[in-house]
Amino acid sequence: MSTTAKHTVPFGQKVAFGLGMLANQMFPAVLGIFMVVLVQNLGFPGWMWGVIYFFPRIFDSFTDPIMGFISDNTKSKWGRRRQYVMAGAIIMGVAFVAMWQLYKTDPATGELVSLNYNFTYFMIWSFVFYLGLTIFSVPYVAMGYEMSDDFHERTNIMATAQWIGQWAWVIAPWFWVIMYDNGPDGWFPDAETATRTLALWVGIILMFVAMMPAIFIKSESTLEKDYSPMTLKNIGGSFNEIILGFKEALKIKPFRKLCISTFFIFNAFNTVATFTFFIIVYHLFNGDADAANAGFWPTLFGSLGAISTTFIVIPIVAWLSRKIGKKQAFILSQGISIIGYVMLWFLLVPGKPYLFIFALPFFSFGIGSLFTLMMSMTSDVIDLDELNTGKRREGIFGAIYWWMVKFGFAIAGGLSGVILSIVGFQEGIPGTDQPEAITGLRIFFSGLPIAGTLIAMWVMRDYDVTEEKALEVRAAIDRKKMAKGSSSAYMPGKLLALKEGLLLNGVVGLDFAGKSTGEIRALFTEKLNSHLHGLCFSPYVEGQAAGDILSKEQIRRRMEIIMPHTEWIRSFSCTEGNELIPRIAHEKGLKTMVGAWISADKARNEAEINALVRLAKEGLVDIAAVGNEVLLRNELSEQEIIGYIERVKAQLPEGIPVGYVDAYYQFLERPELVNACDILPINCYPFWEGADSSHALLFLQQMYTLAAEAGRGKKVIVAETGWPSAGQSVEAAQPSAENAMKYFINAQDWAKANGIEMFYFSSFDESWKVVHEGEVGTRWGLWDKHEQPKFASQNVKTN
Repeated sequence: MSTTAKHTVPFGQKVAFGLGMLANQMFPAVLGIFMVVLVQNLGFPGWMWGVIYFFPRIFDSFTDPIMGFISDNTKSKWGRRRQYVMAGAIIMGVAFVAMWQLYKTDPATGELVSLNYNFTYFMIWSFVFYLGLTIFSVPYVAMGYEMSDDFHERTNIMATAQWIGQWAWVIAPWFWVIMYDNGPDGWFPDAETATRTLALWVGIILMFVAMMPAIFIKSESTLEKDYSPMTLKNIGGSFNEIILGFKEALKIKPFRKLCISTFFIFNAFNTVATFTFFIIVYHLFNGDADAANAGFWPTLFGSLGAISTTFIVIPIVAWLSRKIGKKQAFILSQGISIIGYVMLWFLLVPGKPYLFIFALPFFSFGIGSLFTLMMSMTSDVIDLDELNTGKRREGIFGAIYWWMVKFGFAIAGGLSGVILSIVGFQEGIPGTDQPEAITGLRIFFSGLPIAGTLIAMWVMRDYDVTEEKALEVRAAIDRKKMAKGSSSAYMPGKLLALKEGLLLNGVVGLDFAGKSTGEIRALFTEKLNSHLHGLCFSPYVEGQAAGDILSKEQIRRRMEIIMPHTEWIRSFSCTEGNELIPRIAHEKGLKTMVGAWISADKARNEAEINALVRLAKEGLVDIAAVGNEVLLRNELSEQEIIGYIERVKAQLPEGIPVGYVDAYYQFLERPELVNACDILPINCYPFWEGADSSHALLFLQQMYTLAAEAGRGKKVIVAETGWPSAGQSVEAAQPSAENAMKYFINAQDWAKANGIEMFYFSSFDESWKVVHEGEVGTRWGLWDKHEQPKFASQNVKTN
């Protein structure tokens, strides 16, 4: 499916986001290069290296979720993200400059600076730097998740950002050349001076580059949003919500898979990435840095790997994602990277350093594809969370994802120091004098990333957020927003007045005050056993979804369950096995309201209408319904629907009334549609209007009255009404088993007392609707998904 112009993000904004990625990657890339100076020139032992890597990153990983909560709940005219991106950029830049002002000898006195002083100084500024990184990166990543709701455009955004960001890894390795080409004819007198000076330039330039997303990516004001106030008290009390957000996010299986896979690939790679300099210098050149051309070959390794990622990997991965899907692109890319790691074992040959260049394009598929795909896939998962919870939480998901990355990065840094100690590597000793240590480093260098990649591929083997599912979820979110806006905004002078006036005067229907749950259940069972007018038939069993082919056996089994309780059955489609529903219903002596599913798919519409006409001519249709909520879904125009109605009426035998089903308010200002229908089948859901259960019947009465007035004497049928037993609330409407029973009892009493024909929604719970309406969409049945009564007592009738 192509990306429409509606969903296309301006290229300038993609570039601005990409410049943020450049800063986000350049700071740690240069940091990794400069870290060599701590061991090679300032004499930090392996344990100090490990501690410096570990604790600031642990701090960073634990501040991320807090920053995610703050960013998600910020009320500001600048939105939720931009101001933090700007502040974080400034803190990062200043701290980066300061942290590298290290001296081996005091420039004022000429005395040696103690190792402990340099260690403590660097550690303190590291904490400040990583605080700035958190303030910048968490809202920055969330900003990227918000830029588009299109499946493929998200990959395009991340591919553009990763392409720009990859230049960090092209540029950063060349600092090795500058740092170690020193002396009278070099760039600087020594590596420490080079590091101090380069840090100044890098920190200031990247600070301004990191500001670009805050300057050029605009955000909507959140001043009117219902967020928690950002007071110190609320932030301090937010830990429970943060922990809850963690638990909720990690309950989502696809998101867990993304986090776990990233953890193993990224952090296995980073554990051994710092060994590149030591392996090239000590294995290929026996520890002679001069022979290694002052860091030229380590620089070439990093730079060519990054160039491969930039010009080969990212374009190929973006193309693969569109052609075979994100999961398969991920599996294939990681498989190619394993080939590269194996090749590095054989192509790191002393005296022939150029051979490793042949492995770099393969090797680069591992990290090069990781974030291009994973950040795009995380956006898809955030949609799934929004559908299920009604909340849009890019900040907390971004924080959790990057927490996994950074926590693992901290472990990787500490583990690097441990490995150096385990293998017994010693700086300054030729490689031939410590062959076991060099072999050990090489085993870890190839073996650990291979192991991490294999684990990640196994974890992702059954990742199930496909393009089709992602598009369904996005469409469902849009429909929910549209539906919510339609019913509440359509009649501000009528139903809104009803809420504010009549509903406050008392309970309508049976007063359940003082009745126990057992008494309510008994009343419910009595109504269920007293022959309802009609039930909406739910044919799909667990594991099926709309579009699957229904079997005669499953329809017959479910029909036999509900047959003792209803006189009519309503179906929604005439194809894919649904045509069996009216046939089996008539065999059982039930009458049928048979629906043809009408949508924007014109070819399917033809098949549906032809099938409806055939069923009617066979005497299996008592009422014909041409379409259901097509106007609500905004799929066809009123005139197109009228055209379908007229076609069906012209072909049906006499005596079969024809109507179109939609939300009651769709008929109020559509006289042509009303005239085209023989009857008006209306859908009435007080729940979706946000009605309290004790006032829901008054909503239903008013909906019916308004439709009857619009019908000008035509029969009005309640084609759908019901109440869910679980899921998310809508304003005052609370889903629960007790409220579902209360509404059922009152609705049935009202319909029978007034001679109103009503089809209750629905017969069985439908798990497949979770992707369209969240959990609440799956819990409208009188029987559960296992075909067991949900509310009725043991006295429920059976066939």
